[in-house]
Amino acid sequence: MSDVLGRVLVVDDDEVIRQLIAVNLTLEGFEVETATDGQDCLDRVLDVQPDVVTLDVMMPRLDGWATAARLRSEESTGHIKVVMITARAQDDDKRRSRGIGVDAYLTKPFDPAELIDVVRDLALSSRTG
Repeated sequence: MSDVLGRVLVVDDDEVIRQLIAVNLTLEGFEVETATDGQDCLDRVLDVQPDVVTLDVMMPRLDGWATAARLRSEESTGHIKVVMITARAQDDDKRRSRGIGVDAYLTKPFDPAELIDVVRDLALSSRTG
């Protein structure tokens, strides 16, 4: 087994945030790929085979909720852990995410240490079970 903690697909239309998340996870030992929006995520997810996908909610073409719902609905991607990372902190948004089956919900601005802990826990649970 390699020292890689897991593979993460980071999806955000904001390049600065996408890179911030990717750098933090890479430094922690994850293998990271990025996508610019929900459609890009769906186009690449089978090639990347991530343990965890981090999703922004507000993105062009396909938003995070629609992307998460599509990931959950497909047999080939239904097992992938999903973390929403969004500026939308309303209870309705959190409820909507839970209804879709999102595994974790972090609001921006997020604490990089908390993000790393959440992704590590989800990647580990993905690999063990």
